[in-house]
Amino acid sequence: MQKCKIERIEEGAFRGLGRLVYLNLGSNNIAFIYQESFDGLSFLQQLILEKNRLEEIKLGAFSQLGFLNLLNLGDNFLVYLPDIIFQGLQKIKLISLSNNTLNIVADQAFVGLPTLKRLSLDHNELQYLPTEALSKLSGVTRLDLGWNPMTFLGEEAVQMDSLKHLFLNDMALQDVSHKAFEKSPGLSFIDFQNNQLRVIQPLAGLEQMKKVNLIGNPIQCNCYMRPFKEWVDKSRIQADGICSSPIPFRGEHLQSLRAIDLKCDSNISEVEEQQAPVPTKPNDEFISCPQDCVCRPDLLHATCENKGHRKIPKGFPANTRLLDLRQNEFHTISKNAFFDMKNLISLHLQNCHIYELQPGAFLGLKKMIYLYLSNNKLSTINAAAFEGIPQLAYLYLDHNQFTKIPKGALKLLPNLFALHLQYNSINFLSDDNLAGAEKLRWLYLTGNNISDVSPMVLRTTEELEKLHLDENSLSEVPTSALAKLPVLEELKLSKNPIKSIGNGAFLPLAGSLQHLYLNNLGLEKIASGAFAGIGPWIKSLYLENNKLQNLPSMNNFTKLEVINLGDNPFMCDCQLLPLRRWIDKLNLKVGATCGLPANMHGRKVKSISFKTCPRWKMEKPKPTQQNRKSKEKPTKRKRSQENSHNSSRRRNKSRE
Repeated sequence: MQKCKIERIEEGAFRGLGRLVYLNLGSNNIAFIYQESFDGLSFLQQLILEKNRLEEIKLGAFSQLGFLNLLNLGDNFLVYLPDIIFQGLQKIKLISLSNNTLNIVADQAFVGLPTLKRLSLDHNELQYLPTEALSKLSGVTRLDLGWNPMTFLGEEAVQMDSLKHLFLNDMALQDVSHKAFEKSPGLSFIDFQNNQLRVIQPLAGLEQMKKVNLIGNPIQCNCYMRPFKEWVDKSRIQADGICSSPIPFRGEHLQSLRAIDLKCDSNISEVEEQQAPVPTKPNDEFISCPQDCVCRPDLLHATCENKGHRKIPKGFPANTRLLDLRQNEFHTISKNAFFDMKNLISLHLQNCHIYELQPGAFLGLKKMIYLYLSNNKLSTINAAAFEGIPQLAYLYLDHNQFTKIPKGALKLLPNLFALHLQYNSINFLSDDNLAGAEKLRWLYLTGNNISDVSPMVLRTTEELEKLHLDENSLSEVPTSALAKLPVLEELKLSKNPIKSIGNGAFLPLAGSLQHLYLNNLGLEKIASGAFAGIGPWIKSLYLENNKLQNLPSMNNFTKLEVINLGDNPFMCDCQLLPLRRWIDKLNLKVGATCGLPANMHGRKVKSISFKTCPRWKMEKPKPTQQNRKSKEKPTKRKRSQENSHNSSRRRNKSRE
């Protein structure tokens, strides 16, 4: 069904196609995949969704596709992979996420994919290797990460036991730790083609290595490369690369040289080698780039990371899409600092000691979508600082010094999708804090000091789907504020000093809330009606590390996929019997253990016998009228008829 101008897949659209094995929905205009979009396709083996407009995939969207072995999500607009997004793909072998704009991969994104053999993440916007997420892939043998703007691979960056072929081509790699692949002992091929590596050290732990491709790197064939050359020669590894210096070896193949030939000639200075002309292809054009910066016209990326700049450099190529200025010392971003970069989409200003954004600081960046201002010293923002960036969707202000959300700062950002304000010092959310952010979908306020939430603060963010208020100072659930969020799906309240939850605490979220985090609260009591309205919709519920001795009735939680009740001191007496019965019906690991009485401490609730309780026997369904009649005590006449009938049957049987 490719090229059919499809914009939406309704829930249950394919129900009834239980024998379908191949579905191609490529080259359409699909923007969202909903939870039940593929219900009924229980035997589907290949699903093609490439070249759509996918922005988001709802959790559980693939949970019915247990036989799927190929999933193609290439050429879309995905920017974020949340936890357990591929849940249910028990037989998947290949997932393609090429040519998206992925910037963040959650640590648990690839959990539960034991059969996956090949993963393609090339042509995205990953600036850091998602080490934790990739380490969950126990069976992947081929990983494509090329064409991502990474500059460095640190120690133990890749931790994948089964990995054999790794593609890191056409990136911006300037340095690779000699221990980067130490936790991937099965690697036999690494492709470093077209990076910025001048020197590379012997790679530790790679006893199975057969080939390393360094073509397209400015390799310095001098004494600094000798250890690498000795390693590949001794291990009989094919190392393809062409020397860019020193001058006598320029253009020579690394494989053709002897390790003993790689020397540092004191008669030729390093400066002379750097300044010596490098052969270029015919008609090559000069690419402008500021001093101490690296510009990649093929990737449309530029980086000046950690170069000690105190002013924003000028002279980047006009078509630059990603600019990385992390770890410099700008202090102030002045007006029109980026005015000549009209095509910029992603701007990185993390760890730059910034304490002031002047009005018009980002003027001219009409196409910018991502702005990273994390780990700076911002305590306030002039509302006019965001003038001229109407397309901004992702704003990172985490790890700064805000004591309140800057008033009016969001009014000039009508398309803001995600706002990151984690780990600041915000203590109160007032009425107008989020004015202007009508399209906000994700709000992160983890790790502040919020003790009070105004009932009206979220009235303008009716499209909010994700709200993180964990690690704050809330003493109760902000029920009144939640009443303004009709489509909220995920709520995190973990690590707040909430001792009790009253009736109807989450009632405003009935019909939308799917993921609720109430762990590590010190929670002692949950009222019988605390979960009223939300039970039938909840998919994951986290209540671990609290002080709960019992729970209210949980029978209406019918869609649970994850529940954690661990580290609670449950009182394992007859009052816990309803909870025990409910746990018995679940096909899930719950982690519930007894805290009291002392002789049961530490035992699993599910293992405790409640046979001494008066209500131990499981309740049986009430008999229907027909069953009731069949169980009535027979009358004398009926018994006489039955006895006569049975005697007749015995006589007939004896004759036979």
